[in-house]
Amino acid sequence: MENRKFSSAIFAVRTTAGQEKNVANLVAAKVRTNSLAINAILVPETLKGYVFLEAEGPHVVDEAIGGIKHVRSRVPGIVGLSEVERYIVAKPIIEELDVGDIVEVVGGPFKGMRAKITRVDQTKEEVVLELLEATFTLPITVHADYVKVVEKGKGVE
Repeated sequence: MENRKFSSAIFAVRTTAGQEKNVANLVAAKVRTNSLAINAILVPETLKGYVFLEAEGPHVVDEAIGGIKHVRSRVPGIVGLSEVERYIVAKPIIEELDVGDIVEVVGGPFKGMRAKITRVDQTKEEVVLELLEATFTLPITVHADYVKVVEKGKGVE
């Protein structure tokens, strides 16, 4: 690689909602094969229908997204770093969990099972779950990183 400084900017690309990761993967493949000057690709989970690309200029972004399925258009102008930062800062999963939420266990011996949160321990970052698919209710305690919210609950019932 050449050792030169890039003055890059961030550009927003509109996509079909739900296809953001597919678009990012296709753009990444195109960037690799054509050696395009795209420095970064960001797919925010909380913002549907948009992918952010860091590049030298809009012409590079247009070349990278040209002909890719599910790309709607490049948003005119440059996106400020402050606007993108809110999607980069990761907040702990424990802050998003509430009693009554339906979650899927994504790690450990109960991986793949759905459960209902009965208690949230913020200090230990643990949740107490009732497995929905178990024949009898047995409360289990797992770290908050091992669960993914499937459906928000109505709060304490």
